[in-house]
Amino acid sequence: MSGKKQTQQGPGSPQGGRRPTGGDPGRERGRFSSRRKMDAVLRLLRGEDLDALSRALGVTAATLSSWRDEFLAAGQTGLKSKAGPEPEDKTQDLKALIGELTIDNECLKALLRKHEERDPLAFRRSKP
Repeated sequence: MSGKKQTQQGPGSPQGGRRPTGGDPGRERGRFSSRRKMDAVLRLLRGEDLDALSRALGVTAATLSSWRDEFLAAGQTGLKSKAGPEPEDKTQDLKALIGELTIDNECLKALLRKHEERDPLAFRRSKP
């Protein structure tokens, strides 16, 4: 075995998902937008090779796998049957309840005013 350390792995190596050191100089680097991540995941789901795609995009195979898993989990959540009303429906229900309570409150205030007009001393306390 030679004293040189091998820095670049071949496509059949166990560490084939490593970030490539060379590659296409025109390729975009840096953070991936959600759109670019979705495109990469869809390419995987259509059958593109994980290692080849990771090298082409300049990301690790583990990163691509996690994007795929997150994408599929979000899709699964969207397909679950809905247990209760939508949050917008709850908001409408709460707004209706607030309206009813406001009307009830105004009615009680009006009744109290009428009662005080008839007997103005009824609600006053004597000083101890």
